[in-house]
Amino acid sequence: MKVIDLRSDTVTRPTPAMRQAMAEAEVGDDVFGEDPTVNALQARSAALLGKEAALFVPSGTMANQLAIRTHTEPGDEVIIEGSSHPFNYEGGATAALSGVQFFTLPGRRGILEASQIEAAIRPPDHHYPRTRLVCLENTHNRGGGSIFPLEKILEIAGVARDRGLALHLDGARLFNACVATGIKPAEYARHFDSVSFCLSKGLGAPVGSLLAGSAAFIDRAHRFRKMFGGGMRQAGILAAAGLYALDHHIERLEEDHRHARLLAQGLAGFPGVEVKPEEVETNMVFVRVTDRPAAELARALREQGVLLLATARDTIRCVTHLDVSEADIHDALARITEWLHHAG
Repeated sequence: MKVIDLRSDTVTRPTPAMRQAMAEAEVGDDVFGEDPTVNALQARSAALLGKEAALFVPSGTMANQLAIRTHTEPGDEVIIEGSSHPFNYEGGATAALSGVQFFTLPGRRGILEASQIEAAIRPPDHHYPRTRLVCLENTHNRGGGSIFPLEKILEIAGVARDRGLALHLDGARLFNACVATGIKPAEYARHFDSVSFCLSKGLGAPVGSLLAGSAAFIDRAHRFRKMFGGGMRQAGILAAAGLYALDHHIERLEEDHRHARLLAQGLAGFPGVEVKPEEVETNMVFVRVTDRPAAELARALREQGVLLLATARDTIRCVTHLDVSEADIHDALARITEWLHHAG
């Protein structure tokens, strides 16, 4: 029985063609700046986002934390949505590595309003931390793979500009937003001082993220990458996977979005769960479990070869990706139907 893994798009494995590109990669010592494949990936990523420079790093967490450290000084404050990835899922790194604190705001499916940002900015008083940075997330993980509307980004960017704040985009799944909306990566990115994106989620590479910004910003971030232990040597083997992903795996994200909608529509009729197919914008489906703990349901379905992720007591997240076909979605729904029939 094939295992259908819907826990995350991070579980993808390199395709045979990607593995071939990795095997054939030209490499050098990236700490010396001499890995030609890393340099090519950084240049390609910067151009794709319309930025002066980019930096290859091991993970999305490091990319976000480098951005925060580069934009701030200890004692500063960062405005961020309360269910965001840097606040919830990066191990308290902002406090430990940068000595700054978060001011969290409640968003609607992860989306903030410019008026909320404006109201959260601290007055110029030495009793308060200095508001220095605003972080947004697109697509928003805990928002259900929600797309941050460009018009709201424009409004928030205007507030940040007027108040002298830096603006960072956690674009771990930015290309999902681009494919779903038709908006180019550079159009999203031009409103931000820095942008990160992951290669190892929907794009299907095994490792790595990019951080992009001005040349001066990336030069400063490069120093912090060294301090954080992110310098790699013959990293071109990994960068080659990233280049392959940018060439071959962006447009195909629409398949994942279509599969997520199919999954949501199929789950919507099941007893004991609540799903809103109309809220499925990209490759995530969030399911509210109403008749048992979500972790119990996830454990039961694991025995049927369907892997799901319980993200709260009553919530399961399903994520489609390049290792899950349309046939797999139908198969998963059939297995869930069979289990529900026997579970009674």
